Amino acid sequence: MSIAFAGSPIDRADHIRQNPDALAELMNFRARLLLLNGLDPVVSPEGELTWGTLVDVDPQSDLVFLGLSGDRGCFAEVPAAGSTAPANPRLWQALASLSGEELATYGAARSMIDWHARHKFCARCGAPTKIAKGGWQRNCEACQAEHFPRVDPVTIMLVQHEDNLLLGRQPRFPAGNFSALAGFVEPGETIEEAVQREVFEEAGVRARDVAYVMSQPWPFPSSMMIGCIAYADDPALTIDANELEDARWFTRAEVTEAMEATSNGGRGQAFHAPPRFAVAHHLMKWWIERG
Repeated sequence: MSIAFAGSPIDRADHIRQNPDALAELMNFRARLLLLNGLDPVVSPEGELTWGTLVDVDPQSDLVFLGLSGDRGCFAEVPAAGSTAPANPRLWQALASLSGEELATYGAARSMIDWHARHKFCARCGAPTKIAKGGWQRNCEACQAEHFPRVDPVTIMLVQHEDNLLLGRQPRFPAGNFSALAGFVEPGETIEEAVQREVFEEAGVRARDVAYVMSQPWPFPSSMMIGCIAYADDPALTIDANELEDARWFTRAEVTEAMEATSNGGRGQAFHAPPRFAVAHHLMKWWIERG
């Protein structure tokens, strides 16, 4: 099963990050620079990522070492500002043209440069920080604090009662769209506890027997989506209107029809399923195929 934003062919080359001399040697005329418009990819007419050279870099900008493509260094430039809003429709259209490997390359680069753009000052003392280890660290010279790119764990879960599936929709979803419930893992709880808490908070359902299914890196801005399945004995719903606009139980036939419609570029009759590069889509596909 191919998960979007995973499977980049670029070698992350940790040994290069920790060797300033080796890193400097890669910053030559053969180095590749991923061209971006802010945080968005520059996609060629052929539907591919566009690469330039280090000549295209603003001398005042920081560079992040993405890794090696063969023996060539791959880099991305840190923009002046990080993300402030959800991904826009134009970005989704651009991403739809990229191959799985290119989506993964872009996703990793976006997460990294977005983190740098939003963490230019020390969280401990407020002084400016400097890029280190090829961009996989930032250091504060004032208080000696070391800062590392973060990944936020998010549980995303299917809840099953008998042969029905619980799905919800947020107000920002397009009309008719439903997806798996999801929420951030909070300090001091396990993945299983996070699933049970989020399902109860959002839909008033007590979930049990939580099991891991799959994961997906999600670069908006930098989450790890942890896909799970859980089960409910009581289907009664109490929806938190602050979290969800709606939540419903859908039959296996309704889920199957919605997924088939999405795969064919259409919309389901009961609801519209998540897009193919969302882990919720893969979770629902897994549930159908599992029987």
